[in-house]
Order: sequence, then C-alpha cells, then structure tokens
Amino acid sequence: GIEPPKGILLFGPPGTGKTLLAKAAATESGANFIAVRGPEVLSKWVGESEKAIRQIFRRARQVAPTIVFFDEIDAIAPARGMRHDTSGVTDRIVNQLLTEMDGIEPLQHVVVIAATNRPDILDPALLRPGRFDRLIYVPPPDKKARLEILRIHTRKMPLADDVDLDKIAERTGGYTGADLEAVCREAAMIAVREAFKKNKKPATTVVKMEHFEKALKAVQPSLTPEDIRRYERLAKELKRMVL
Repeated sequence: GIEPPKGILLFGPPGTGKTLLAKAAATESGANFIAVRGPEVLSKWVGESEKAIRQIFRRARQVAPTIVFFDEIDAIAPARGMRHDTSGVTDRIVNQLLTEMDGIEPLQHVVVIAATNRPDILDPALLRPGRFDRLIYVPPPDKKARLEILRIHTRKMPLADDVDLDKIAERTGGYTGADLEAVCREAAMIAVREAFKKNKKPATTVVKMEHFEKALKAVQPSLTPEDIRRYERLAKELKRMVL
C-alpha cells in the first residue's frame, strides 16, 4: 500500500483551527492523540527537553496507532539564526526530534502533525523528505466557512428575526474562527447587559442584528489583507522548498 506521510506541517494564521484539524484527523482515523505545546517542552535543565521528546515518542509507539501533535513547533525548532538560547537546548531538541523521525526504531502507525503560525522561522532540516514533507496551508475561513462558523456559535442562541448571518459572514473578511466566536459571544453579552438595564429577565433576551453590529465594532479582525497575502506568499515559497 501507499506509505502515509511521517510528518505533516499545518501552517497559517493564528486562530484558524489547526489544532481542531489535528484532533479531527485522530478522531476520523481512530488513532490515539498526544498533544504537546512546543513551549512546554523547553526546560532549563540540561537533558530534560530531549528526555521529554523521547518519552513522547516512546508513549506514541506503545499506544499506536497514534497522532503526535506538536503545537507552536517554532518554539522548539526555530532556524539556527533565530535561536535565542545560549545553552543549545533548541539544537538538542531539533536533533532529538529528527532522531525520532529518522531513527533506527521505525515510526510504525505513528504520524507526527505539527502546527505553526511562523513557518518562515522553522529549521529547514524539518522540511526534508521523510520528515515534515507534507505541508498544509490552513487559510482564514472564506465566506462559506464563516457562515458555518457563525451558525455553530449561534446554534443555542435565541436570535431575533432580523439577524442575517449571511450578511455578517459577507462583512467579516479577515476574521478567523476564533474572532467569529468572539463576535457571537460579544453580541450575546451586549444583549444580556441591555436586558439587565431594562430590568428584563435574561431568559427572555433575544440577540438582534443591532447587537451584532455593535459586536463587530468591538471585535476587530485579527488579519489584515496584507497579512493574508503574506501567508499566501509563504505557502507558495514553502511548497517550492519541499518539492
């Protein structure tokens, strides 16, 4: 059969659902899921960080099939010129990570997924064949995806008839999934605060379009058009690097 990739790198702006994608992959495939936040692996004690990496992979092999998910991998594997530690800990972590992925002990039924908002500062050694050689750009949601996200976050919300989610989706270019969740939460809070001022029972509160209008003013998009263009350029450059 076709060999699945050993390593997959999810990259894109913050708040676009990279962690959710990795979890969904584990759920769909029925694999165990081990999540590791990059900064948590860093230890000031000599040898502790590499030991943590070894233990993660040992556990992954024991409970295979497993997806090991490294979030914020740029924190532990930045390119050599980007390393700020003088103790050489990131060098040792990168070497340990590569040893585990290339190692004598094969990674059977273990897939490593990593996520980063800064693929441009990653150690290029990670992107070589047999490592993170499958790159997936996770863009900010388009209008259709934004509408779905808005529907999910307003599902249990009592909405007034004048609320037009399609119109809100149209107006929220540059908003990430996390931003849209914040907009829905803010609209609900505005409605509740208004009800309290008018001495209405919160249970009878409905969220109106005007509440969403105010929420959109309060919650600004995380991404500018220039940010989005920069990520699209990066996606093209990285694809060229691994081809």
